[in-house]
Amino acid sequence: MLSWADKLIQEYTEGKQALKKRADQVDRTNPLEMKDLEQFNSMIDSMTYSLDWMTTGRQPGMFRGVDEKSVYQKRSYENIDLIPDIEMQLREENDINKKHLFMTREEKMIMADILASFSLRERQCYILHEGQKMSMSKIADELEITKRSVQQYVERARKKVAEKVS
Repeated sequence: MLSWADKLIQEYTEGKQALKKRADQVDRTNPLEMKDLEQFNSMIDSMTYSLDWMTTGRQPGMFRGVDEKSVYQKRSYENIDLIPDIEMQLREENDINKKHLFMTREEKMIMADILASFSLRERQCYILHEGQKMSMSKIADELEITKRSVQQYVERARKKVAEKVS
């Protein structure tokens, strides 16, 4: 469900939060622990820098670079491994008029652009609901959010699709 870029961003975010929590526990009256605090702050800065780079696709503080947000996710979506393959379903239904179904490179790029415009939750909910045909209540249970939240994420995603397609 998550692309490699989403997983990496999630891991870095969790690591950064753990470092901040540990830095808050440092005894500021102890000189030895103050040296540890310097190391924690240095690691937090490095992780912040890396997260900025991963989320924007450009080196933080530089004026040149990729100007697209979520560039790494877009590259991942161009593989379109997360969209279910319906060719097998057609074989199972013994369709007489079998056609080879494929997406052109341009269509894949449009699809990648649409998916990258979604937030992580919008993408999860939209793919599970539209692609996997899961009910909104099942999605809510799986993602541990409310059914209304799932509905809102799917509605927002549909709105973004309509804007990109029209």
